[in-house]
Amino acid sequence: MVYTVTFNPAIDYVVHTGGMKLGEVNRSSREEIYFGGKGINVSAVLKELGIVSRALGFTAGFTGEAIENGVRAMGIGADFVRLAQGSSRINVKIKADEETELNGQGPDIGEDALEELFEKLDRLTDGDTLVLAGSIPSSLPADIYERIMQRLSGKRIKTVVDATKELLLNVLKYRPFLIKPNDRELGELFGTELTDDEEIEHYARKLHEMGAVNVLVSMAGSGAMLIDENGMMHRCGVCRGTVKNSVGAGDSMVAGFIAGSMDGDYSHALKLGTAAGGATAFSDGLATKEKIDELLLQLG
Repeated sequence: MVYTVTFNPAIDYVVHTGGMKLGEVNRSSREEIYFGGKGINVSAVLKELGIVSRALGFTAGFTGEAIENGVRAMGIGADFVRLAQGSSRINVKIKADEETELNGQGPDIGEDALEELFEKLDRLTDGDTLVLAGSIPSSLPADIYERIMQRLSGKRIKTVVDATKELLLNVLKYRPFLIKPNDRELGELFGTELTDDEEIEHYARKLHEMGAVNVLVSMAGSGAMLIDENGMMHRCGVCRGTVKNSVGAGDSMVAGFIAGSMDGDYSHALKLGTAAGGATAFSDGLATKEKIDELLLQLG
């Protein structure tokens, strides 16, 4: 079973408008509502790929109830910790000539609620996969990823960590199954700017040596690179299409890689991850199986 954790899930209210003028009344041409957060996005794309997952995290208030109902309506198992105070956030995303976002803060998460999440994670068993993705709310300890991975370190669980900077570096000692920095984030980890494949491979291998089992580096218009658990380098080009959406493409790549790696074929996992990421980038919402399959054909 795959479990995803979304510490601060959200209702994404997407507004399309022909133009945006500050200080005036603006009217939308169409609107969409999505139930998201990085872990939920991974679960949604896994569902498209036929992989069962369960979404964990924290919800609060009427917005939290809507998120839980929305996740279940997507066919995803929901096992969130319900908070007594506050409301889950609403993120407003305005798509006009430029894309503008206004993201909510979300509720405070206390120690009792965190312990309840730990108790849910204690139920994971050998062979399960756990996805930890995204930033940490200010009410949670900065070492929360480390605490979770240390707590589960006695079990054979594949942990996927999609995070940046110290949040990522500090968990390498627990040998996460997969990490997914982009090329800019990879350079930031080592205080340098990466300009070509040779440099990207060099620093990706450093993360592999530091403990990451698989290092997947997304490179925007240049495709992606993988250093797999055996130290082999795999390279994949980018899919062709028109970019419509900047939200969830990285989460979709993670989902595609997880689904593709289940039989140990990392070359296929890289291609499926690339196709899933592209399918979201070329769609108004998250990737569908039909779009993923279409793009996978481009990659051979």
